[in-house]
Amino acid sequence: MLKTFLRALLKPFSFLPAIMMMYLIFSFSAQDGTTSGNLSYKVSEIIVESADEAFDLNWSDQQINYYIEKIHHPVRKLAHMTEYFLLAVSVSFPLYVYGVRGLWLPILAGGFCVAFAALDEYHQSFVAGRGPSKRDVAIDSIGVLAGVLMVQFVCFIGRMTIFRPLAKRKKRERKTA
Repeated sequence: MLKTFLRALLKPFSFLPAIMMMYLIFSFSAQDGTTSGNLSYKVSEIIVESADEAFDLNWSDQQINYYIEKIHHPVRKLAHMTEYFLLAVSVSFPLYVYGVRGLWLPILAGGFCVAFAALDEYHQSFVAGRGPSKRDVAIDSIGVLAGVLMVQFVCFIGRMTIFRPLAKRKKRERKTA
């Protein structure tokens, strides 16, 4: 009885990570073009300098700047995919908990996340130095697809390895009682 009550109480909170992720994405999109570019440039700089240090490459400052510029754009796009991968995971798990399974999970979670990506791009049209991009929505959609598929895979494996044996054990216990 207490378990059922706790489940009913905590289930709605399973959407909290998705709401937090949407807020984070919205916050990044609200940054002006310069701030956003500087943030991803700094990440690119950290990656290049870490690689230089980790592999003892002893690059000159000119080489480091060259590689930073070379990876800056892919880092920005990878950040898009990562944000939407995390959003898709944080939307898919609660839907799964509420019983959305099979084809409906990617349709509902994926559709919601892609719609959010499109709205987010529209939001960027009101931010200085930023603009909407269909290409970014497509890149975001790749992250969404990967996130939804990962959730489906993890939940399927969980059902096959963890929860199925538990259900069988409960069934046996009910028969013996």
